[in-house]
Amino acid sequence: MASQYSKPDEEDIPPLERPPSPPLHTTFTTRGVHAPTFSAFRPRDIRFTSPQAMNHIAWSCDGKKLGAVGIDKIVRIWQPEKSMEPRSCTTYSGGHSDDVDYIAWNPTHPDLFCTSSQKDRRIVFWDGRQSRYVQQIPLKSSPAQLNYSPDGKTIVYTTVSRQLYVLTYGKRGDEPKETWHPADMGGKSMSASTATFNHVGDGIVLTHQSEHHVRILDFPSFNVLHSLPAHVGGCVAAALDPRGRYLASGGNDSIVNLFDMSEWICVRTITACDNSITALSFSHDGEFIAISNAGSYIDICAVETGMPLHRVPALGSSPTVSWHPSKHIIAFCGQTKHREDGPAPSAWISLFGPGM
Repeated sequence: MASQYSKPDEEDIPPLERPPSPPLHTTFTTRGVHAPTFSAFRPRDIRFTSPQAMNHIAWSCDGKKLGAVGIDKIVRIWQPEKSMEPRSCTTYSGGHSDDVDYIAWNPTHPDLFCTSSQKDRRIVFWDGRQSRYVQQIPLKSSPAQLNYSPDGKTIVYTTVSRQLYVLTYGKRGDEPKETWHPADMGGKSMSASTATFNHVGDGIVLTHQSEHHVRILDFPSFNVLHSLPAHVGGCVAAALDPRGRYLASGGNDSIVNLFDMSEWICVRTITACDNSITALSFSHDGEFIAISNAGSYIDICAVETGMPLHRVPALGSSPTVSWHPSKHIIAFCGQTKHREDGPAPSAWISLFGPGM
């Protein structure tokens, strides 16, 4: 597998400041956790000649495929264990008439995924075993972010106008087969920047970039169960610990909060980042959290202590970061910075971790 390494300018990456040592009982050694030596790895960067950024990247549920969208109308899927060369990806086209912005994988099937575009106002469903899309859903508003329910039969999505909507999979009326269609929300209107199902599928976590609270809603009633004070400058990201212990929130104030999901109180605050948070992702074992932000780096921190472990250099700021579902590998993407008298900006994908 060919590697492509790039070294960002050092002045773009501030040094990682380490807080005082955490209580002994929370450390990896005391708990018998063998943490990877993240400082021993280097990011693997794949560049694409494009004036636009790679906007979103996501792993399939089995971790064998990696999808990326953003630079054009095409969806690109790689099998990283075989190759990450730009020409080695499988491409899917014909579903969108304009640039694709977001990709989400069905959590129950490694070949099923959907994509969205703000410009053509569509959500398109795909089966990786066939080149043509399965279904198109035209929308009245531009979709910004979307997530599947744990059973893969419901999708919550938010729009650029910060509204929440729902799609469900099933038969409707006299339709001969099951399809995706808009769900009835009981006349309720909810505002949100991001929406994420809990691990059971009976609750939704909402963030809003102009609100200081993270909201926890019952599903499908959409009744607000909890409203958690979280960030001064608005909430922009949320992620759920796979062990079901913590909810992480990230804000424009550069802070990441960890909430105990049994008592809904903030038990830990991570202040390692120097810029607005853009996305959060927990590792498969729940021991680590990756934080992408407006700076040219990704921070990896320990969940149980909040300690920063490593700062991964990036070719630019990344709007997203995603842990592999069973390995200590992260994927992130974006666009290189424009520099006077320098090369034109280009899109990129980066992988970081053992074996990359």
